[in-house]
Amino acid sequence: MIPGSVDVNGIWNLLPPGVHLATLEEIEQRFATNEKRRTLFEGFRRAVDALRQAGCTTIHLDGSFVTDKPEPGDFDVCWDPAGVDPAKLDPILLDFADMRKRQKEKFGGELFPSSALASRAAGFLAFFLVDKYSGKPKGIIKVQFR
Repeated sequence: MIPGSVDVNGIWNLLPPGVHLATLEEIEQRFATNEKRRTLFEGFRRAVDALRQAGCTTIHLDGSFVTDKPEPGDFDVCWDPAGVDPAKLDPILLDFADMRKRQKEKFGGELFPSSALASRAAGFLAFFLVDKYSGKPKGIIKVQFR
């Protein structure tokens, strides 16, 4: 279950700090609430399907999509590469050129292996748990597949 949003940075309400487990159906119900959000959710679902087909079992969802921003720009995902078959992975999921342009064109968001560094000091999972405006802890969504 996805908890209610809280004011962390005075800009848009965010998820409360922590990792919140949710299903795709719960994410759709909570966040795909207008045309822009439905379009982003469909791209997110396509990205999830591509990752699952390659063997991915865990993703973490972040970005303005999981805020109260009425028209979010995109979504951000970090995915666990454990068990992923590189031969089955859509090559666009590893294309980070030109500010991840091809990922955004195909899926509507940006997707990173969780093992990659988001900054010199933090991997993407840790990076996603901190609000970029206030530096305060915030929440993200975890989706696990079997």
